[in-house]
Order: sequence, then structure tokens, then C-alpha cells
Amino acid sequence: MVLFFQRDHYCTNCREQVQKIADRIEAFRARDAEPVSVVPEPLDRVEEWQAEYDLPYPLLADADASVGDAYDQPVRFGLLGSLSDFLGRMPQVVILDRAGDDGDPEVVYTYSSDSTFDRPDIDELLAVLDDHRTDGEGTPVDG
Repeated sequence: MVLFFQRDHYCTNCREQVQKIADRIEAFRARDAEPVSVVPEPLDRVEEWQAEYDLPYPLLADADASVGDAYDQPVRFGLLGSLSDFLGRMPQVVILDRAGDDGDPEVVYTYSSDSTFDRPDIDELLAVLDDHRTDGEGTPVDG
């Protein structure tokens, strides 16, 4: 699973990113990976994104930012940033491996941004997924 933590509903860079992910959805799925965009907004705003962009992957409304907080999504500007996602919350990507023996997802990659423009390229993320794929015995699988 590839979690894309977005900044907020109005973020132009976030809106571009969700469309780029949608354009490459088959590349993610070919690697047995499902992208999920986590938006620190109420459900109605996330539904607006879905209605506007018709995204072929899940969006998660994280109105209280508890999921972003659980994965240490970066926030800048101290207290002011924590009060306003628009000012403070930075984008982040977390890749989880759900194939662990105990069923709990394991974080295998994190990209934490320090600006609204700092996001990993889709090809970079696909390469991380390729590097992580194994046959269960630790041997890489050609994809």
C-alpha cells in the first residue's frame, strides 16, 4: 500500500499529484500496490475531489488528521501550522508492506517533504516497490 498524505483540499500540487497517480494506476497495481490518498479534510471535501477527478483509487478523509499524525506527517510553523493544514501540513508518502507474518503492516519507505513542492516522482516510488518485491524467501521477483 502506498499512502500519499496530502496537505489540504485547496492544495494545487496535491490535486496535480492525485491525477498523476491516477494516470499511473496500472503501474502500481502491476506491482501489487494500491495507492491511497489521505486528505486531512472532512468527507464532503474529499468527495469533491472524487467527483472532479474520477480517481480509480481510494481517497481517505482524515478530518481530524489522526492518520497523518499516526504516520508523523510533517507539520511546519509550530502551533500555527498545527491549527491550519493549509499553512502547516506538508506532503508525505509512506509505503506499507501488508504481507508480514503477523498481519500488521510494516513501513518500508517514507518520504517526508519540507515544502509544498517536494514530492517523490512516481517512477521513483515504482522503483522502491520493485526493490521491495520478493518471493517470500527474500529473492527479488522480476516484475
